[in-house]
Amino acid sequence: MSDGTSLLSSQQMGTFDAEGNYVPRVVTEDNLVGTDLASLVGDSVLEFDDGDLVTGTVVKIDHDEVLLDIGFKSEGVIPSRELSIRNDVDPAEIVSLGEKIECLVLMKEDKEGRLVLSKKRAQYEKAWANIEELKNRDEVVKGVVIEVVKGGLIVDIGLRGFLPASLVELRRVRELQPYIGKTVEAKIIELDRNRNNVVLSRRAWLEETQKEQRGDFLSNLKPGERRHGVISSVVNFGAFVDLGGMDGLIHVSELSWKHIDHPSQVVTVGDEVDVEVLDVDFSKERISLSLKATQSDPWQVFADSHAVGQLVYGRVTKLVPFGAFIQVGEGIEGLVHISEMAAHHVESPEQVVTAGEELWVKIIELDTARRRISLSIKQAADGGEVAEEYHEAFGSHAYDADGNYIGGGIELGEFTPETEAQAAWAEYATEVTHKAADSDATPDATEAPVATE
Repeated sequence: MSDGTSLLSSQQMGTFDAEGNYVPRVVTEDNLVGTDLASLVGDSVLEFDDGDLVTGTVVKIDHDEVLLDIGFKSEGVIPSRELSIRNDVDPAEIVSLGEKIECLVLMKEDKEGRLVLSKKRAQYEKAWANIEELKNRDEVVKGVVIEVVKGGLIVDIGLRGFLPASLVELRRVRELQPYIGKTVEAKIIELDRNRNNVVLSRRAWLEETQKEQRGDFLSNLKPGERRHGVISSVVNFGAFVDLGGMDGLIHVSELSWKHIDHPSQVVTVGDEVDVEVLDVDFSKERISLSLKATQSDPWQVFADSHAVGQLVYGRVTKLVPFGAFIQVGEGIEGLVHISEMAAHHVESPEQVVTAGEELWVKIIELDTARRRISLSIKQAADGGEVAEEYHEAFGSHAYDADGNYIGGGIELGEFTPETEAQAAWAEYATEVTHKAADSDATPDATEAPVATE
């Protein structure tokens, strides 16, 4: 009993001071003295205005919205369109349950009395401040390519940054789809908050970061040396070659020894080629290359394998007032001057030949310095050594020890022509043979006839 009384006195009753005065037990403490109750109530209930930034915890994710606990009288709602600057996103891919995120207040109450929030607007406001600072410091932004649009790419940098196709690489790219999902770095070249316009340039960043590398690359590149590369682009005026550090240009005139109408007749994107360095322009950072310099010069090959006095077969390519041009090899043309077209006087080339006609001509001059060949139709009629490339076609029995044609014509049956050149030469040789025979059978008019009795 004494224990119970002791417990009661210590917990439910007061105490005595040193003088024996009783001090009642404190049941409650008045800590509100001098305090405004209305202000205390106001501090415990959050109030927001449109445009305020709030932080909360994700408590529910639906296909079209996300609910956020921000300590308000009701949960805030983020419509799916306000979650990200990307279009048609799945809310579950943007946020997760329990995640703390920052949002901007769009509307204090919707028709259901809920606070309407926007995650992307909060990011947008912070992104603008960050981007403006980066622009002022001339630094780069980094983001993921999220969309291909007309003329370029959209990059997620907290807001939608536009990267024009012409500024994606050091040279313009045609196919933009492969960039989707890739993280890129770019310089900010245009910023207009009033128009919500941010223009980026990855090319400017590449040029800046590769400037030192390009300098080293150019320093190690010498005119006259051979390099291996890959055709990276084909344009009307030539083809660009990726040399493994920089692109060089093969001008259309350096693609082939023969005339071409367009570079695509010689190379296509992706072709591996060996090229010769023609020139390195350090100030403009340009490299001039040649493809034909790595190949045999057909004109020189022709000059080395032919000689004055030889007969060659060709095709008339063009008639001009002073003669006719004859193609006598791949990309090789010679001129038959009008004075060499026939033994008799010729007023115009059309009197002797027509465009497209094939015939035998004799080489009467090889000018290697000026890369010119002079030919003769009338001297071909006198016969002579046939160029070596025709020997195998006709067979060794058709030539004498000096290479002169001695085979008979088609009607003589000594061989059957297998090529157009064979047939033309055989017909020509037969004609000359007949003319010679007729000439031998005709009495010489200067020789007096023998008198007979």
